[in-house]
Amino acid sequence: MTTREEISVEGLAEPISHYCHAVRYGDLLFVSGCAPFDDDGNVVAPGDVVGQTEFVLEQMGQILAAAGGSFADVLKVTVFLTDVADRQTINPVRQKYFGDARPASTLIGVTELAVPGMLVEIEAVAGLPA
Repeated sequence: MTTREEISVEGLAEPISHYCHAVRYGDLLFVSGCAPFDDDGNVVAPGDVVGQTEFVLEQMGQILAAAGGSFADVLKVTVFLTDVADRQTINPVRQKYFGDARPASTLIGVTELAVPGMLVEIEAVAGLPA
């Protein structure tokens, strides 16, 4: 029987709504959208998409590690950007974190995100050993 486990990572900002940092179901890990805001709800690196992306991927790395995984385990990533032209700017940051791993990927341009000033949000699905 496959079980469902909610994962909340100590030290990360509390979710701003009714969700957890990730949910593990069998060997799949669904990572909620990671956002660039601190514990007080303030956007980090205002106006700096690279700084925000670094912060978001650091958070994602902590969530993956808490579940026993790493960026090498990510199967699918979805990136939400308020300016699709920033794709070129954040690609080196993604490469730094993912290394040789090349997950399936979708980029979605949006007019706004959950907290004013957010330029990027990233969610992921990872495959973890049982």
